[in-house]
Amino acid sequence: MKKIAFINTHYHPINENLLRIFKENFPDYEIDFIDLVKIIKKNYLIQLLNLLFILIEFNKGLFKGTWKIKEAFFRTTFIHKRMKKKINAILKSGDYEFSFQTNSLFDTSLKGLPHFIYTDHTNMANLGYPHFKKEKLVPEKIIELEKKIYQNALRSFTYSTNVANSISNHYGIDSSKVKCVYAGSNVPVDGLSKKNDDSNEKYINKNILFVGIDWVRKGGPDLISSFEKILEIHPDASVTIIGAEPSIDIKNVKVIGRIPVDKLPEYYAKASIFCLPTKLEPFGIVFVEAMMYKLPIVSTRIGALPDFVTVGENGYLIDPGNIEQLTNALLDLLNDSEKCERFGQRGYEIASEKYTWNKVGERLKENIISALKSEREA
Repeated sequence: MKKIAFINTHYHPINENLLRIFKENFPDYEIDFIDLVKIIKKNYLIQLLNLLFILIEFNKGLFKGTWKIKEAFFRTTFIHKRMKKKINAILKSGDYEFSFQTNSLFDTSLKGLPHFIYTDHTNMANLGYPHFKKEKLVPEKIIELEKKIYQNALRSFTYSTNVANSISNHYGIDSSKVKCVYAGSNVPVDGLSKKNDDSNEKYINKNILFVGIDWVRKGGPDLISSFEKILEIHPDASVTIIGAEPSIDIKNVKVIGRIPVDKLPEYYAKASIFCLPTKLEPFGIVFVEAMMYKLPIVSTRIGALPDFVTVGENGYLIDPGNIEQLTNALLDLLNDSEKCERFGQRGYEIASEKYTWNKVGERLKENIISALKSEREA
């Protein structure tokens, strides 16, 4: 049986869905799941040596506090080169038709073996975020190693158009070798009930939902500043916070904190508006989830958000950190439950067309088969 090397370079909740759609779209192939994260964690010598390189290559950032050891762990030249050596040894021992890599932390390509990557970010894309500090950009040596990842891939697949553009514009990769295939939801959407479909009751609730763990980066403080103004006009409005656990003593703000993924649907189903005024967002699976639960979106004009939100159709995008714009966008929706319902329906249509794992699987299969055929004919 023909084989595919499916290489995980970084833990991500989408891996389970991604592996599933690979099995469904390549049923005649045996898929070997190779987990580089586990390989690193089991090798204490690699971890120890890598710590030395962290101290050397990120010394200024560590001293200034702009970098933490945990953040820098997968971003040293040592870990890049050591992981490439290890994965190459594994790939040489197998008889693979092609290799497929999740994320773009390492170059796991083997010369002569067709290789594909699927990523939600590039390091250089961070420069497009207004609140990103340049001292947080990885060292130039890492940028050069990252460039080789895209150069050595037969095709680079991305979650969003902004990352696809970054691979072409920042790293000089021919746009014909880069394809945005989007991504799907991690939350089950079968919780959409007939009641939610046929009435606008949920939109009358005036419940604003926030889902994100990094409270500051995701714009949580901006939402609260805006909500204090909103309460003056809509004293019955509320905010529900999932993931983050900030200490807030404001009327009608409910902090739920971290919950299992399978518990999220009940909160999406009860919300009127999804608001995440994030300041740095490579993709954001939660937006897909909110759209699948027919919620209008209020967020910021950065990263992948313009892919998700067509302003005036399924939500609003504001400038990051602009409290006045955020307040006006939320008030516009809170003042009109029918608009919330209309925006929510349009968002659901967009998500159904672009952001399901079945659709992603079809796009990946089509592009991989086409690229392999072109490679053989070249």
